[in-house]
Amino acid sequence: MAVVELTVCPLGTGTTSASSYVAGAQKILSDQDKVKYLLNPMGTVMEGDIDEIFALIRKIQEDVFDKGVGRVYSIIKVDDRRDKQASMEQKLASVKAKL
Repeated sequence: MAVVELTVCPLGTGTTSASSYVAGAQKILSDQDKVKYLLNPMGTVMEGDIDEIFALIRKIQEDVFDKGVGRVYSIIKVDDRRDKQASMEQKLASVKAKL
C-alpha cells in the first residue's frame, strides 16, 4: 500500500488563491471509495493502491486544466512500502511512540 502526498499548483491564473482548485480535487476524491485521503494545509495525502492513486492524480490534473489553466505544476511524494503494511495512521503513531 502506498502513501502519497499531492500538491497541485495552477500557474498563470491571475490570482494567488488556489482554494477553488483544491475544492475540485476534494470533490474528485469524495466521488470514489478506493483510495483513502486526508486534506492538510499544504496538500492532500492519499493511501491505497498506487495505480489507483496515480489515476486520481491524473483526474485532478485534468480538472485543473478543464478550468482554463494553461500550466499545472504538481508535487508528488510517494512512500510505497513493500516490507510491511503502512498507513497514514501507522506512520504518525510510529513517530508519536518515539516522543
